[in-house]
Amino acid sequence: MSRPTISSQILPSRTLSLDLKLLCLSNSIGAFGDGLFVYILPIYIRGLGATAADVGLLFSLLTLSTALTIIPGGFFADRFDRKKIMILGWLIWVPLPLIISIATHWSQLILPMSLYGFFLSGPATSAYVATTANKEKMTLTFTTISASWSVGYIFSPALGGYLATIIGMQWVFILAFCFYSIATGVLLFIRSQHATKPVDPAKVTEDLYTFRIRRIIYLSVFFASAMFFLTLVRQLVVQFLKDVFYQDSFRVGVLGSIMFFGWAVFSIGLGKIGDRLRKMVAVATSLLIASVSFGLLLSFNNFPSLALASFLNGASFPIWSLMNACIGAIAPEASRGRLISLSQVTAVLATFIAPYLGGVLYEASPYTPFYVVIAVSPLLALFALTKPFRET
Repeated sequence: MSRPTISSQILPSRTLSLDLKLLCLSNSIGAFGDGLFVYILPIYIRGLGATAADVGLLFSLLTLSTALTIIPGGFFADRFDRKKIMILGWLIWVPLPLIISIATHWSQLILPMSLYGFFLSGPATSAYVATTANKEKMTLTFTTISASWSVGYIFSPALGGYLATIIGMQWVFILAFCFYSIATGVLLFIRSQHATKPVDPAKVTEDLYTFRIRRIIYLSVFFASAMFFLTLVRQLVVQFLKDVFYQDSFRVGVLGSIMFFGWAVFSIGLGKIGDRLRKMVAVATSLLIASVSFGLLLSFNNFPSLALASFLNGASFPIWSLMNACIGAIAPEASRGRLISLSQVTAVLATFIAPYLGGVLYEASPYTPFYVVIAVSPLLALFALTKPFRET
């Protein structure tokens, strides 16, 4: 089979425009920098005197910050140039690795972790993708954008863990700052995009109060539930590997890289499932694989099994992009940014307490929060296939 044919099997031609390819490039570069430290960040925070509950508190503050900035971001996305809002989002994040690197106690991370959660650019990015995407490949486009993040993360956690052991975390944070800066620069080359205003203003009201809104509310509540349970354990995985299985930072980093590789692979696969079958079938598949991955994680303390569990855990990450694909496909263009921000803020608010609650459960027993997610995820998967979601 020729190389073009292989490529077309992975990602069909004309799936991405030049602007979306540049967005993917920016995502991959930024994610590479982010992955240098974010996967082992809980371990770094624990090294600054934090307990598991303190780590959960910091991630809950990050989530609260995200929730508070999504709605303004949605309004900005429908009123201003979406390209500029995306650049603004990166400009807020660029100095954060340097600020985190100078902390001497975990309490000094309250402000930078809150800024790390700023998500003004989230609705603008999702609206930009939904407006630019080929409508017949909407799900695959969103999951490809998601995969572009994961590609950046594939090698950087292992590299970050290795560098942390030989030159220290401060240099890792400096490198992350450099990659953040480059990612911001790439966005300068994409085209501007403004929301298209309807000819008849009354059409906006009609769109906002028809069955589309009811479907968006149903979807928002469902995805909020799914995100809550996934977030309950997401930041606990690395702590579990360190505390229970005594894996060193380098091995934890390698497992993180394997997980992000799984994210990339499952993003493309789930995107194809969503476009060929239904988007919620892809969601159900994601949740079922996530449940299996956590079960495998708890069952075996050997590297091959942990590697497989990490790879399968990558299937849980496209849930966010699948949510954006579901909402973006039915939201009217004139209010797309606001409606996407509504679903995003609902999901984020639902996950606000999840990291802290997960940390509390973890301190009682490291296994308990994982058991909860293993049990609930298949139930959510079955619910995703019920009648209310059959048209999605």
